[in-house]
Amino acid sequence: MLHRTKRHLVSLQFGSHPFRQKPNPKKLQALGRGQALAFKSSKMPYLEHDPTDTTSFRVHLLGSTRILALCGAGLSASSGLATFRGAGGLWKTHDAMSLATPQAFAKDPSLVWQFYSARRHAAFTAKPNAAHLALAALSLKNPDFITVTQNVDGLSPRAGHPADQLFPVHGSLSTVKCSSVFCNYVESNNFTMALTPTLAPSQDRTDTDPDAAPPNIPIAELPQCPKCNGLLRPGVVWFGESLPNDVIKSIDSWMDEGPVDLCLVIGTSARVWPAAGYIGQCKENGAKVAVINMEIDDDPELGGIAEADWLFKGDCAEILPEILRGVIGNMDQVKELLGDNDHFPAMTSQGGPLPESSSGGSEGLGYY
Repeated sequence: MLHRTKRHLVSLQFGSHPFRQKPNPKKLQALGRGQALAFKSSKMPYLEHDPTDTTSFRVHLLGSTRILALCGAGLSASSGLATFRGAGGLWKTHDAMSLATPQAFAKDPSLVWQFYSARRHAAFTAKPNAAHLALAALSLKNPDFITVTQNVDGLSPRAGHPADQLFPVHGSLSTVKCSSVFCNYVESNNFTMALTPTLAPSQDRTDTDPDAAPPNIPIAELPQCPKCNGLLRPGVVWFGESLPNDVIKSIDSWMDEGPVDLCLVIGTSARVWPAAGYIGQCKENGAKVAVINMEIDDDPELGGIAEADWLFKGDCAEILPEILRGVIGNMDQVKELLGDNDHFPAMTSQGGPLPESSSGGSEGLGYY
C-alpha cells in the first residue's frame, strides 16, 4: 500500500523549454492556456519523484512497450463538445442524463432521437483535437498500445486512430441499430448529419431557444430499420445496459497477454467499472500510472489519483502532445504521419442491407 502525504499543490510553468523548469510550490498559479501545468490533490501517494516531472515520465514512456490509455470526455473538451454530466447538464430543460436510458426511449422516442441528433450534429461537425492526433500517432508508432475510450463522439477514429487499437466501451454516435430484440440490424460509421428530414437541424425557435419544447415527431418519421421496418435507435450504451461483450473480451484478452508498463488516465473520472478496474489491475502488475485531467483540483476523488505516479492538470490537447513528443515527434510530424484529412470511415452494416438513401464517409453529411 502506498503511503499518502498531506495536500500538495504545485505548478509547472511553461517557457521556452517547458519541461526543463523545476516546479515551484510557492508560485501558485491557475492554469492558463499554454501557461502552466498544475496539480492539486488531497490523496497523493508518497513518491520519490515530483509527480509533475515530465522528464521522468518521458524516460518511462521511452522504456514502455505495453501501454494502456483510458479516455473520457476531457479528451474531447478542446473540440468543443458538452459532456452533459453533473448539475446543470440540461438539454432544452430536460435532464440530459435521464434521456440516456432504454426507458426514456420507450416512453418518448421522438424526444430521445432529437437529443441524440443534436449530439450527432455536434460531434460530426467537431474536429479531432491535438490530443486525439497524439494518441493516434502513438498507436501507429506502438502496436502494443491500446486505447479504451468511454467517448461516443467518434473523434478518435476520425483522427486516424487504428480501429484494432481502439476500444469504445460505450458505443458510438455514428452507430445506429434496430431497437427490436428480434432484429440484429446494425449500421456502423453512419455519419449522415440527419437520419431523416424531420431530424435535420433548423434555425427555428425550437433550435435556437433552449427553453422551447422540442416538437413531437411521429414514429413513422423517425429513423426506420431497413430490415424489419422497426424503429432504429442510437448505437450507444445507455444507463442500465450491458457493455459490449466483444469489446470487453478483447480488452481482457490484451490485458492477459502480459503486464502493462504504463497506464494513461486521460480526461476521465475513472471511478466505475471497467476503467477503475483496469487502473488497479495495471498497478498491481507493476505499471506506472499517469493522470491527465483538467478536474484534478476540483475533484480529489478522481479515479487514478490514488495510484498515480504522475499527475498533469490541464487541457489534454495541450499536455498529451508535449509529454508524448519523445515518441510521436512534434505536431507537424504527427500530422505528416496521420495525414491532414479528417478520416470518416466508410459505412458498414450487419444483419441486413444499407438503406438505399444512405452513403458512407464524409459524403453522408446529408440533411443540414
